[in-house]
Amino acid sequence: MKNLYTALATATGGREGHAESNDGKLKVTLTPPKELGGPANGTGTNPEQLFAAGYAACFESAVRHVARAKKVTVSQSRVTSEVTLGSKDDGGFQIAVRLNVALPGIDRATAQELVTAAHLVCPYSNATRGNVEVDITVE
Repeated sequence: MKNLYTALATATGGREGHAESNDGKLKVTLTPPKELGGPANGTGTNPEQLFAAGYAACFESAVRHVARAKKVTVSQSRVTSEVTLGSKDDGGFQIAVRLNVALPGIDRATAQELVTAAHLVCPYSNATRGNVEVDITVE
């Protein structure tokens, strides 16, 4: 792999702590969601929300990258990412991802072609392939 960029962040306190990037651009308070025993009015985010936001942004960028290469204009694309945390039979935990991709103004066959190609080049898709269930729907 040819390194293009390395992000660096540090977390303290686990799901009830803080995370910050080394450049200070990202500073978040972490709070477990209510469903995992967190406070109903918790003001922090959680690792699943951060992963969902990162995957959605990266996948949408991959769609745009593939579209440019295929000379298809996508001006209003949108990716919504659902990241589900679940428990495994062995007592561990696992995540599953659902990506909902909207490509207004693009015919369904072309949209599906772009999304399929994006799934092959997106770094998040490549990192999760074979380990995390990823379901992709073209709206």
